Amino acid sequence: MSTSTSDDLTDLLFPDGDPEKGADAVPIDGDRRTARAMTSRPSVGDAVFRTTAFAAGGITVAIMLAVGFFLTLRGGDALSVAGWSFLTTQEWSPETHSFGIAAVLSGTVTIAIVAMFFSVPLATGTALLISEIIPPRLRSLLISLVDLMAAVPSVVYGLWGLFFLQQNVIPVAQWISHYFGWIPVFAVTDLDGTPMTDASQFTSSAFIAGIVVALMVAPTQTSVMREAFSQAPVGEREGALALGSTRWGMIRTVVLPFGRGGMIGGTMLGLGRALGETIAVYLIISPIFTINWQVLKTGSNSVSALIALRYGEASEFGLSALMAAGLVLFLITLVINFTASSIVARSRSGAQSEG
Repeated sequence: MSTSTSDDLTDLLFPDGDPEKGADAVPIDGDRRTARAMTSRPSVGDAVFRTTAFAAGGITVAIMLAVGFFLTLRGGDALSVAGWSFLTTQEWSPETHSFGIAAVLSGTVTIAIVAMFFSVPLATGTALLISEIIPPRLRSLLISLVDLMAAVPSVVYGLWGLFFLQQNVIPVAQWISHYFGWIPVFAVTDLDGTPMTDASQFTSSAFIAGIVVALMVAPTQTSVMREAFSQAPVGEREGALALGSTRWGMIRTVVLPFGRGGMIGGTMLGLGRALGETIAVYLIISPIFTINWQVLKTGSNSVSALIALRYGEASEFGLSALMAAGLVLFLITLVINFTASSIVARSRSGAQSEG
């Protein structure tokens, strides 16, 4: 084969350059060769999307910082007077400079824990029911119903809990206190430690408020978990079933590990809302300013309910104290959200599944 024929064949097989020098080497001016540029100019759509995404993220962070700065500025006077005792004092009397959020903060956490105790299993079961069991023709209807529940105003939940749920939960609370009263958190006693069984001692409790809040946050948690579960790979689902796994076995080894990040994210999202719920809790609880570790007993409080209750009648200094309470709740919510983000980042949905 002649040299000219060989060169022509090489040009046909390797039009981008000499195979001995790599595909990035292209002939220019005879024997002179240079590397081909690998940079590309982004399209107009990509540039607009990138700019919009950065702007949205920046605005969100700016709003969050502005809220924190505002609460710090307005609550600075009260914090300078109370100091660290603001976190340990149970009484709330800004006019006498004796005030703190120990009682309302403990009530907030108690209500949120009760809400998570009921909402997480309910949301997980509902999400699995929608994504794994319900026939496709009924799935869209059930999804719409769950989303509709998430759109119901909190005042409706509060009124429903006050006039309907409470009278039906009181017998359950009495039963729990009777058989599990040896556990301090489930006991209902007076100041002398004598057990109380009257129904009036079980109304307006953190237990009832927590159940109402659980029903409020469960639809949001269900939506997040359902979306995560529905993204589980079809191949892994069918592979587990083909190897003889039962439906529950497939869910346990494929769907749940894949949706772990969504479960954590949905739980933390619901916890954030539970901590800040105002109207429903305000309608149900009987506000007190002492720490009540007995969740079934009448009397509780929360930071958001305190602000709603005292805002209209607060003096200038009292308003500063309320802003300081809001700042503490704001910081707690931020810590929870950042913790959830770090956990989700380490357990991304689909990162692993059990064999």
